[in-house]
Amino acid sequence: MRTVRTSFLSLGILTAVLLSALVPRLQAEDLDACQRRVAHAEHELHEAMEKHGRHSRQANHERRELNKAREHCWHERHEWWEEHARRWHKEHDWNDHDHD
Repeated sequence: MRTVRTSFLSLGILTAVLLSALVPRLQAEDLDACQRRVAHAEHELHEAMEKHGRHSRQANHERRELNKAREHCWHERHEWWEEHARRWHKEHDWNDHDHD
C-alpha cells in the first residue's frame, strides 16, 4: 500500500513539473500567434491601400481587420504588437485610424 502511495505521489510531482515547463512555451506560442495575426493584418491593409487606395472600401475593411487583430491580442495578453516599430505595447494606445 505504501508503495502505491509513493508511486502516485511521484507521478503527481512529475506531472506538475512537466506542466510547469510547458506553460512558458504555450505563452510564447500565444505571443507568436498574436504577432503573426497583427503582422498579416498590417500586410493586408497595405496591399489594399496600394491596390485600391487609402480610403477605399477594401482598405477600410482591412483597417477594421487590423483593429480586430489588435483587440484580440489585447483581450488575450493585455499587450499588442506594432509591426512598424516591431515591438509589443503594454498600453491600449493604438490609433484606430493610424493608417488613414
